[in-house]
Amino acid sequence: MTTTTPPVTLDDVRDAAARLQGVAHRTPVLRSRTLDALAGAEIHLKCENFQRVGAFKFRGAYNAASRLSPEQLSRGIATYSSGNHAQAVALAARELGTTAVIVMPEDAPPSKRAATAGYGAEIVTYDRYTGDRVAIAEALASERGLAVIPPYEHPHVMAGQGTAALELLEEVGELGALLTPVGGGGLMAGSATVAKGLHPDIRMIGVEPEAGDDTKRSLEAGRRISIPVPHTIADGQALHTPGELTFSVNRRLVDDIVLVTDDEIRDAMRFAFERLKIVIEPSGATALAALLTGRAGPLPRRVGVIITGGNIDAERFARLCGTGTR
Repeated sequence: MTTTTPPVTLDDVRDAAARLQGVAHRTPVLRSRTLDALAGAEIHLKCENFQRVGAFKFRGAYNAASRLSPEQLSRGIATYSSGNHAQAVALAARELGTTAVIVMPEDAPPSKRAATAGYGAEIVTYDRYTGDRVAIAEALASERGLAVIPPYEHPHVMAGQGTAALELLEEVGELGALLTPVGGGGLMAGSATVAKGLHPDIRMIGVEPEAGDDTKRSLEAGRRISIPVPHTIADGQALHTPGELTFSVNRRLVDDIVLVTDDEIRDAMRFAFERLKIVIEPSGATALAALLTGRAGPLPRRVGVIITGGNIDAERFARLCGTGTR
């Protein structure tokens, strides 16, 4: 009988937490009586919108970048991202004294593009509906000798992302379920590794936008499924297929994937603004939307939710939450 070593372990996440101590923020956990009443459970919101760069992505980017050799750091880093990982790699590169080249879609939110440039990164754009961002980034990396840190398909990235769930469980104790937005699957892979490792009976529930249900389809099929690049306001989750490494973890550890519509995401953003007094971006609101709509199904008594980010400019936030148009 052969065994396969998982790409990320609980010890990897603990090691990442030690490396991130004093570099990444230990983000707050919020509670709301109104939300508890609506969900019928005790809800604990891990607010990664208060993380550096405004999203959980800094955890994985820094954990991976900080492990590069001095020679690799001297040449620089490359990645591809619609925004939050782009900012995270740009900031991690600046913190470590190196440079970053970021491949971003032409239609990435202007605020995310501006923030990425503000951290000192070079930006190369492409059309997300016709271009291959991985191929573009790898060609640049080969030409310039750069180290590639992908947004999710990397053991150190997954381990870094898992530190958000580790902090949550350390602070609030055992939970019956943990809801996590799913894009490429890195956050879910890291979170599920931690949560199942500490509390094997916890239910891991992923949430995707209805238009971008590649992980749900893949789990149902037992293999990675590709879909057309989705059109959704949740730009951080607009992916066509799960990562190979992340799927190898999530197919073992995720109990369910639920879907939410763009309108339900808008409602969750409004709720967070009006009742919780926080601003969250569309991708960061999908797990909250699953709670508010009841899509997550009957819940155990204590539930954790990861709010993944808050990178949205005032104009787009008002447009989405005020008029309901994109």
